[in-house]
Amino acid sequence: MPEKEEAVFRSAEMSLVQLYAPTEVSRDIIYRIGQLNLIQFRDLNSKVNEFQRSFVKELRRLDNVERQFRFLKHELDQREIPVKTFPYELNPVVPESEIDEHVENAQLLEDRVGQLIDSTESLYNKQKELKELKFTIQAVDNFFATNTGPSGDLDDETALLSQLESQTVSESHSANFISGVINREKVGTLQQILWRVLRGNLYYHSEELPEEIYDPKSKTHVRKNSFIIFSHGTIIYERIKKICESLDADLYNVNSTASYRSDQLAETNLKLRDLSTVLDESENALTSELVAISRDLLKWWEVVAREKAVYQTMNLCDYDDSRKSLIAEGWIPTDEISTLTTTIKESDNSQSIPTIVNVLATTRTPPTFHRTNKFTEAFQSICDAYGVATYREVNPGLPTIITFPFMFAIMFGDLGHGFLLTLVALYLVLNEKKIGGMKIDEISEMAFSGRYILLLMGVFSMYTGLLYNDLFSKSMTLFSSGWAWPTDFKPSETVIASKVGTYVFGLDSAWHGAENALLFTNSYKMKLSILMGYSHMSYSFIFSLVNYVHFKSLVDIIGNFIPGLLFMQGIFGYLSLCIVYKWSVDWFAIGKQPPGLLNMLISMFLAPGTVAEELYSGQATVQVTLLLLALLCVPWLLLFKPLYLKRQLDREAQEHHYQQLSNEDDLTSDDADEQDTAHDDDEEHESHDFGDIMIHQVIHTIEFCLNCVSHTASYLRLWALSLAHAQLSSVLWTMTLGGSFSFTGPLGVFMIVVLFAMWLSMTVCILVVMEGTSAMLHSLRLHWVESMSKFFEGEGTLYAPFGFKGLLSDVA
Repeated sequence: MPEKEEAVFRSAEMSLVQLYAPTEVSRDIIYRIGQLNLIQFRDLNSKVNEFQRSFVKELRRLDNVERQFRFLKHELDQREIPVKTFPYELNPVVPESEIDEHVENAQLLEDRVGQLIDSTESLYNKQKELKELKFTIQAVDNFFATNTGPSGDLDDETALLSQLESQTVSESHSANFISGVINREKVGTLQQILWRVLRGNLYYHSEELPEEIYDPKSKTHVRKNSFIIFSHGTIIYERIKKICESLDADLYNVNSTASYRSDQLAETNLKLRDLSTVLDESENALTSELVAISRDLLKWWEVVAREKAVYQTMNLCDYDDSRKSLIAEGWIPTDEISTLTTTIKESDNSQSIPTIVNVLATTRTPPTFHRTNKFTEAFQSICDAYGVATYREVNPGLPTIITFPFMFAIMFGDLGHGFLLTLVALYLVLNEKKIGGMKIDEISEMAFSGRYILLLMGVFSMYTGLLYNDLFSKSMTLFSSGWAWPTDFKPSETVIASKVGTYVFGLDSAWHGAENALLFTNSYKMKLSILMGYSHMSYSFIFSLVNYVHFKSLVDIIGNFIPGLLFMQGIFGYLSLCIVYKWSVDWFAIGKQPPGLLNMLISMFLAPGTVAEELYSGQATVQVTLLLLALLCVPWLLLFKPLYLKRQLDREAQEHHYQQLSNEDDLTSDDADEQDTAHDDDEEHESHDFGDIMIHQVIHTIEFCLNCVSHTASYLRLWALSLAHAQLSSVLWTMTLGGSFSFTGPLGVFMIVVLFAMWLSMTVCILVVMEGTSAMLHSLRLHWVESMSKFFEGEGTLYAPFGFKGLLSDVA
């Protein structure tokens, strides 16, 4: 078996294979291929309607089974019954008889569970009605007990008789009152409507029910009120009834006689007790059935989902019924062809007609496939989010593994904040198996998938924190300082430290607290960001040469890479070299003022040959030479490639014309006219192609020259965010924990505890989470725009092989 290509620096080499499988084993062959997860099948039936393909009937049957499984899963979720997700082994190829069995079982389970649910819901509806009737009777009892005198007659002084005028309790029931139950949110609406419709000619009484009523339709408990309405006449009674029903109120007939109401209440309570017993038994039967289903539901679903995926793939193939064969085409990594052929031979070795695998020669562009593992997958994903690399071009995901977290660390450099980030990432990495099997929210899932990115971000932030000598905005004296403070000075004097050596690693701790510390770190980090941007863009631009060499594009090497490299290095490479040279000179020792590099770069373009403050001898000549070289590169970039391609087009058109003439020995006049017309069409097509090439090259030249300036300036965000992060950390310390040390005694202990909690929470929320997110996004932009634009085409399509992984990722 050949050694597999790593396919990290460059996408894997792909081949187009064709399979001829006998009809009787075609399903098994596709099933085996799905287990390999190797082939991205092409749709050979793209012009055929999906509803007219060969295996629509099988897919409809499986869709119905999945619908039934979703119904069962919904009921399990409603009752909070967990679905077993333990690992299980499936047969290499599930026989069709087992699929038929799953189809039959799914129908039986749906019918059985559906009947139990319907029965239970009807019982819940009956229970709801009985409870509402019970509370309505009790409310009527309470009302009459409150509004009657000792003799049992209604009290003449009550508001009830003033509303009823001459009505008595002995009148007919329909003329007396209407009683029922309504949702508590609709009580006010009912009162307003009744008052406006009946113009106040009624008496309304309402009570809150002592408990919530379970509603089987909404599957929730609802707060309700009972109500009693007194008014005149049958017509008004019907009108009130319609108003109550329009607001979803439930009306109940309650007798106006106390003895009858007592009998009605006793009968209702008896029915409720009997109903509760039956309801408990129905619930237990339904729960037992669902618990039994939960043990194997995912296993059944996995089998059906695989079968459905197989038939969906077979619908992409050319099904030749006359020759009893299935013809498939798909992309596969070249180094995996032997694995494919071996697997197919093992699966159909008993057949008289073997499955044939052919490797096709094609001019089609294959999909892009980069092999990743759990460490590199997240870095590859952030590059693919911007665009998938063109087939076989340099993969930006490989250098991103280091540059992305390091760019982040430059902006986030703090030993303490980096340590907190590292702790979180280490927890995710060390518990990845446990967390990977849990169902977590979307934000936590993003953090978990990028756990190795977070780990490197935290480790590199600790490193840059040591370089900046920052620990929660405080400095550390790890080595002897390179500056010495004078021992005798007057309080009114400005204290100036003298240099006595060189700090071993990073920023000298003596700078923290100095009056000119911000001025020094400002200049220091700004120049470092320019150097980092120059390095990042330069090595990214070298990748374009790697692409040109791989694709054997000599015209791009001469017409794009060489002039582009000279332009970039002649201006920004020179600036970076001047920064390093300026640092290497001891200006104090030679007694000269160090020149400003920004003014030097501006005057290099606006006043060539003039140097106000000389950095080195012969500077004017060097700068004029570099400027002329950069100006020469612009027409070089603009014209070389289009003229070269124009010459090729002319040569091809001329060869094509001569070939046509040689094929025609004797031309009639009409034939000659047709030949001239064809020649004119060729020239028009050639002119059109050259125009497109020229426009494209003009845009490329302008974009490249302007981007060299704007992209270099864009790296100043490294300086700005690093400075902002350090200052915000210092301000947070001063406003919280730093001020707590001025208190003494018990108050001091209390203030330290409270302000430490405030400082820690704000550090995590603001400096680690919010500032970290900002730095990560800026680092992402530097890679997507400033780096990848130097070499990345991103016109590929992602390799998506057919397989069975993640079929139930949204279910489990």
